[in-house]
Amino acid sequence: MNMVNYFQELQYITPELILGLGICLAVVFEMYIKKSENILPWFSILVVLSAGVYSLVTLNLKAVVFNGMFTVGGNAGVFNVLFNFSAVLVILSSKDYIKKYGSYFGEYYILILSSVLGMMLMAGAKDLFMVFLGLELMSICFYILAGINRGKIFANEASLKYFLLGAFATGFIVYGIALIYGTAQTTSIDSIVKNFGNLSSNILFVVGMLLFLIGFSFKIAAFPFHMWVPDVYQGSSTTVAGLMSTGGKAAAFSVLIIALGAVFPGTNKNLFQPYFAVIATLSMIYGSIVAISQNNLKRMLAYSSIAHAGYMSIGLAAGNYESVAGIIFYLAAYTFMNLGAFGIISLVEGENDSNLEIKYYAGLNNRHPALAAFMSLFMFALAGLPPFAGFFGKYYVFISAIESGMTWLAIIGVLSSAISAYFYIRIVIYMYFKESEVEFEITRSKTGMLSVVIAGTLVILIGLFPGSLLDVIISFVK
Repeated sequence: MNMVNYFQELQYITPELILGLGICLAVVFEMYIKKSENILPWFSILVVLSAGVYSLVTLNLKAVVFNGMFTVGGNAGVFNVLFNFSAVLVILSSKDYIKKYGSYFGEYYILILSSVLGMMLMAGAKDLFMVFLGLELMSICFYILAGINRGKIFANEASLKYFLLGAFATGFIVYGIALIYGTAQTTSIDSIVKNFGNLSSNILFVVGMLLFLIGFSFKIAAFPFHMWVPDVYQGSSTTVAGLMSTGGKAAAFSVLIIALGAVFPGTNKNLFQPYFAVIATLSMIYGSIVAISQNNLKRMLAYSSIAHAGYMSIGLAAGNYESVAGIIFYLAAYTFMNLGAFGIISLVEGENDSNLEIKYYAGLNNRHPALAAFMSLFMFALAGLPPFAGFFGKYYVFISAIESGMTWLAIIGVLSSAISAYFYIRIVIYMYFKESEVEFEITRSKTGMLSVVIAGTLVILIGLFPGSLLDVIISFVK
């Protein structure tokens, strides 16, 4: 490679370089500046905002770099924007929250930046080893973030459970990669996609792909690979749980979209349609029904996350370009409405994990009308009520299923949405129609409230102008 091409490739990966340089500088700040906890939140926001804005303005700059191992622009650029903007909201919510939670450490922000870099590597991967590199970088950061407050027994439990089950799922992925490499003689995703028709007749290749998909089914929290989700979300800090449920889920779906690149054009048979149809059905039904019985809001959103993984898996079962666009749109909508909900929980939450039960939201409208209004917005959006962003996310994946002849799956999705409306609207009823039984103080955080306002505004805008976002996504899918 000549020097010109080398510098051109570096220009293409500017967002990743910004994150990498930002992480190195953040480590230096943490080592040598005594009040680094006050500097790192704003520095981290600057880093992820710069990477996100650069990715946004260079979406059309599509290229494959590093000898075909990494891609920039297009779909990868869309995911980069999503990862970085979600990190901005998480950091804003975290600034005051981590003092209350007891994890007021500079390492907290370094780990968030590192996890976002892992997500970006996953979304742009063109080689199975690049997928694994990004996955491990993101996962290790999440394991640590889950238990960053070692003084909380539930945080320790969350971290250990996530680590053990995550390592188990990674074993599936590694074994799957080994079988894929053994049959395809390459780890290049483009080569595998190109020869998918011939490779699909080899049973070892199919088994390897299935193991690979099972490993990532754990990462998206689909049933029956969901067992870690409720305890990890409840034990982790609320802001970290928000990042796991949005950025982590989006990164895993980006890999599944890449891995199934051979079937989306429709030229190859979708061998894994039955698999995704089954996990979509089970995830939607299980997540929606079990969430009804939850009184802890973090556990309720954990089971809600399982159900939403099922809705998005409908798009993977459909296996067409429209479904890919629908999944990405859904992920964008879900990211902001879920981060908004977790942001409000972080404000209402008291010290020692208190105020997390639904009873503490009774009469919230009388004490803090703005929080009640935004929480209602996020609950209506998560329930899929029009004209909010969540409605159009479900609409697009359901339509893609109908177009691929899987109307029955779309019907199950609609029925599951009807069930889930109960536990979302139940919170709204508590806030507006129940009298408060417990007196407590709500955290006053300007940055936390700013995060909620930004998330709410984006949920409304995506709901009002869904076609604009979908057109941008479609233009990069094909």
